[in-house]
Amino acid sequence: MTSHHTPAPPSPSTHSPLQQEVRIPCDGGWLCGDLATPTGFAGLVLFVHGSGSDRHSARNRLVAARLQQEGMATLLFDLLTVQEQKLDFDTRQHRFDIALLTKRLQDTTLWAASQPMLQHALTGYFGASTGSAAAVIAAARLGPRVAALVSRGGCVDLAGPVALAAVTAPTLLIVGGEDHGVVDINRKAFQRLRCEKQLTMVPDATHLFAEHGALEQVADLSAAWFAARLGRNTSGQMPGQAALRANRLEYTA
Repeated sequence: MTSHHTPAPPSPSTHSPLQQEVRIPCDGGWLCGDLATPTGFAGLVLFVHGSGSDRHSARNRLVAARLQQEGMATLLFDLLTVQEQKLDFDTRQHRFDIALLTKRLQDTTLWAASQPMLQHALTGYFGASTGSAAAVIAAARLGPRVAALVSRGGCVDLAGPVALAAVTAPTLLIVGGEDHGVVDINRKAFQRLRCEKQLTMVPDATHLFAEHGALEQVADLSAAWFAARLGRNTSGQMPGQAALRANRLEYTA
């Protein structure tokens, strides 16, 4: 029987990152975000949550904590304003509006680049489910502004073939080995990508990576991918690339 568990963040590092709430202006309103900045960080990863979720996603927070341990700053933010969230809860009007979600990600990326404490940082995207489609389109539009991209169980097909082919950021697609429909989607999307790319399947994992240890594998894979492209960790060493190889099926190009 497959065991399930509620994800818990990794143990905090010796030097905990500075945590602060931020408000990001958009379309006459505000997006709420949680920014974590470890001492001496070189890279910033923006988290793009999936449909029906928000910045409080336990799964994204587990991955974010792992990235912070490797010396990367993270920004988890709501893609919708408070008013839009209330409307979406009743009507589901916005959660599949990829154009709107992409615009919010682009606006947040440009906002981060304008902040004195963040403007030096290389930027990466971590997308999940429908958020992965927004991350792909925004990365295609922003080009060199986005230095790396990771998708977890992503509906990357919603980005469309033109955007997939236009992405220049090194892209890692992570899917559960038992998430069969999404595996097929990601295999097809992988063929359309023209950038440095890798497709990794976590064996026995389903769509939410709820199986014991599965999400931790996602966090390790993501940390290795981003640290190699956004900057070194706090110890000055690159994370072991074994995380990208051990006990996983991979396709690279």
